Amino acid sequence: MIFKHVPFVRVLAVSAPLVLATSLFAQAVPEEDQPSFLAEVFDYEKAGPIGYLIMLMSVVAVALIIENFMTIKREKLAPPDLLDELEALFDGENFQDAVELCEQEKNYLTNVVGAGLSKLGHSFETMQTSIREMQTEESVKLFQKIGWLSLISAIAPMMGLFGTVTGMFVTFGKIASSGGNVSPAKLAGGIKMALITTMLGLSVAIPVGIAFFTLRNRVIKTSTEINAITEDLFERFRAK
Repeated sequence: MIFKHVPFVRVLAVSAPLVLATSLFAQAVPEEDQPSFLAEVFDYEKAGPIGYLIMLMSVVAVALIIENFMTIKREKLAPPDLLDELEALFDGENFQDAVELCEQEKNYLTNVVGAGLSKLGHSFETMQTSIREMQTEESVKLFQKIGWLSLISAIAPMMGLFGTVTGMFVTFGKIASSGGNVSPAKLAGGIKMALITTMLGLSVAIPVGIAFFTLRNRVIKTSTEINAITEDLFERFRAK
């Protein structure tokens, strides 16, 4: 179950759009001949293509959030069993077996350790340089992975603003075409589009932004821990 692995704050970040929609739906008490709040939000004529694009972005964002929270963690990037095996091989000076293990099991830890072992026989400074270069490369990969969430968080409100401008353009277009003599009912469609797209954009941007910053902190913390473990493993080569 995903709720076992994802802490409360992260579940809240993922489910915030649904919570917001449910809350607004509960406050709306439609009359018998009036469509519900959610029906109006998901009505293509009211949300428009921009609204549907924002909804599509929210689906992509939720998938990315779940996938990142499940893969960017210490147990995945540096499995404890694998770390114990590497420590045992280092203690026994079975470095060739350690190299083969790093080639078989590809993750953050083994890639960094493998980079250090590739310079075996060189000076400690050379090994350390190779290790730190790989640490930087692996960290960049993780930041690139969560960077899509930052992009969605930045684009969503802009898309909402674009929908707002489009809705107001439609509204004023109807006013201009009617010579200023137009009923409020005819203006409702454009105004609703403006409000719905704005709401959708913010409903996506806020939780996705929270998820991104939470994941960014996790990347920093996890990569720092793994880097410290790797440097401890290779500390034995300093005096050689």
